[in-house]
Amino acid sequence: MASPLSAAQVDRLVASIDRATASNTDVPFSVYTSVHEQRLVDVPINKPLLVVVLRGSKHIGRSPVQVCSAGEFVFLSDSAAVDMRNIPGDERYHALLIEFDYADFDVLPVVAASPTTQVIGVSEAPFLDCLQQWVDSVGWGMPAITAARKRELLAVLSALGFTGLRGLMGRSELSHRLYDLLSREADEEASLAALCRLLGVSESTLRRRLHAEGTGLQAIKDAVRLGRALHLLQTTALPIGVIAGRCGYSSQSRFTARFKARFGLTPSALRKTHVTG
Repeated sequence: MASPLSAAQVDRLVASIDRATASNTDVPFSVYTSVHEQRLVDVPINKPLLVVVLRGSKHIGRSPVQVCSAGEFVFLSDSAAVDMRNIPGDERYHALLIEFDYADFDVLPVVAASPTTQVIGVSEAPFLDCLQQWVDSVGWGMPAITAARKRELLAVLSALGFTGLRGLMGRSELSHRLYDLLSREADEEASLAALCRLLGVSESTLRRRLHAEGTGLQAIKDAVRLGRALHLLQTTALPIGVIAGRCGYSSQSRFTARFKARFGLTPSALRKTHVTG
């Protein structure tokens, strides 16, 4: 059983998150909340993703289902596309999400780690203290300190006994760099030739490596675009048509069809989970 977060711990962390987002719109984390249950299928994880559940619970996968309750975290591999349910508690579902780059994992001991799609654990006091300090550092607006303290989160988890975190780096270094490039808005329409120049590989090499991993450039672009759309729907009040345009879709109807085909519900249905009543 998870040790439940105290109301004071949650309130303090949420207050720090609110301060950071009020002073800086480009924060290195996301906050997902809902007042009604969210059911999402095939959610792409484009980078190793740490989800700290503050209120409610998160159910991951189908068979078996892994449950991450308030007071626990789940660390998801970037090789995974997962089904999930975000279930409110007494008031709402509330979770903090942090993406990691492969370079962040350099703070961990270099040990053999078997590939894994997820790590679930209790958010113990040393980890929560480090998390609080990291969120506070975001509010200071000092990127070097923020980056260093984010890596400390990995070091603390490792010291607490989570020694297999390197196994969460599921993609090849090349694929990871490709996802990183495509995750930048300016590069989402980049051609294959342009991406190969940036990556320093030939087109044939990139195609061959992606094929060996069971994917392709268009599939990756689609995952990045729809992942960004999901993020914007969860974290902003932007109109759905604006989100469609920002994610590279020429019409809202086409975006809605692609979104539902991927996640199992429409953008408007997802938005309704945020509304009381």
